Amino acid sequence: MRHQAALLTIAADLTASLASHDRHSRLLDVVRQTIPCDAAALLSFDGDVFIPIAAYGLVPDAMELRLAPRDHPRLEVILNKRRPVRFPPDSDLPDPFDHLIDLEVDGIQHIHACLGCPLMDGEEVVGALTADALAPHAFDDLDEEFLSMLGALAGAALKTTKLIEALEASAERNSLVARELQRAATERAGIEIIGTSPGVEKMRQEIDLVADSNFSVLILGETGVGKELVARAIHSASSRRDEPLIYVNCAALPETLAESELFGHIRGAFTGATATRAGKLEVADGGTLMLDEVGELPLAVQAKLLRTLQEGEIQRVGSDKPSRVDVRFLAATNRDLEAEVKRGKFRADLYHRLLVYPIRVPPLRERVEDVGLLADFFLDRNRRTLGLAQIELSAGAKKQLESNDWPGNVRELDHLLLRSILRARADSDDPDFVRIRARHLDLSPQDDVVALSNTSGQRSVLPAGTTNLTGALDHYRRAMIRSALDQTSGNWAAAARLLGLHRSNLHHLAKRLGITRR
Repeated sequence: MRHQAALLTIAADLTASLASHDRHSRLLDVVRQTIPCDAAALLSFDGDVFIPIAAYGLVPDAMELRLAPRDHPRLEVILNKRRPVRFPPDSDLPDPFDHLIDLEVDGIQHIHACLGCPLMDGEEVVGALTADALAPHAFDDLDEEFLSMLGALAGAALKTTKLIEALEASAERNSLVARELQRAATERAGIEIIGTSPGVEKMRQEIDLVADSNFSVLILGETGVGKELVARAIHSASSRRDEPLIYVNCAALPETLAESELFGHIRGAFTGATATRAGKLEVADGGTLMLDEVGELPLAVQAKLLRTLQEGEIQRVGSDKPSRVDVRFLAATNRDLEAEVKRGKFRADLYHRLLVYPIRVPPLRERVEDVGLLADFFLDRNRRTLGLAQIELSAGAKKQLESNDWPGNVRELDHLLLRSILRARADSDDPDFVRIRARHLDLSPQDDVVALSNTSGQRSVLPAGTTNLTGALDHYRRAMIRSALDQTSGNWAAAARLLGLHRSNLHHLAKRLGITRR
């Protein structure tokens, strides 16, 4: 009756709502009640090794073991026999748990009696149940049929636990994917690559060419040009389009959390890690990972990311167990990564891994013919957002937009138009109709640039014959740049900071204005 009650307990637990740890503990409780042992262990067979997942009567270090059958003959016998095995007390096969029983016994701590049951799922071994005793004949009177039934039910229990864990992990990942996709849809809805200029057409051809491959793509371009749009276009045209595109802003990751954010962590891995958490690489498994501002990643994280690119292998922070992911990598940067490599700020091997297929996104000043199309798009989007019936751009305003240099690129154009709509709406007598004039853009020379004093303390004046807006703007820009360079003793990086520009934008602007480096 005792044996029947024990088996019924295991069978009932198969359908009970229990955590994995509780299932394992209750299974070992049944073993302790029915088998006269000093120690017992529940082992999961993972790949080609047995891994302890629950134990009774063993020292804590036993839980860290990874037991390959080829190195432990008794486990190899259990694996191959596929039925309960009782080893004789005088067996010359070493026991894997010799000297690991957590008992203070005078004299010998050598295991005399050993029992092993393979845990089966059909014809597949999913684990093993072992029991050890210091008494040589502790297991002699155990019923063979009971041991077989115990092994069968324990195998079913272990398989059930593994299935539940897999479902829970899948549910966690799907939940993270859903949140990422919802965030992406909210933040990026209605945005597309717009333009007919040669630079944009060439970029579209590059996207079509590389999208359906699994090549890593490095998207290059200044701040605000739309690198993320290119990434989404590549993903949408790829065979992974139905899988998630996960976006990571590397510049926003604190160095101390960057590794955890990308690779995940286990509970207790560091202060504040109160629960095990999947990283963005696991969430992106099967899909695409977009690493924006990849040049900002810490060197230590770069080394770990390189292994993922090479081997498809990841390892959560605090875990000693690697796993595999299938992720397509897209990366974007406004930095000169080749220069960063020379400075020791970026790994050369990772740079070349990402540079399989580079795509350059042209700045807005190189695609002036697209400014009108972009302006129409942004105005219509903002019209719907603000609930207006019509927004119109005057010819003078459009001409000003096309003559501007746009150091902030497409993002700057978008923000400027939004401000202009608000100004124009305040001037309009009709609450549903807005007409944007040149004055609403706030791009006049006196407002667009600040005249810097020269060494004599006099302000720069327009040269004779300069009457048009473009000439006036270029004159003021030359004066500003030269004054900034004078104040910084020719240091272009310092001059860029003084002018509030990115260094690469300053070089492009100076080159267009005919200012050479000294």
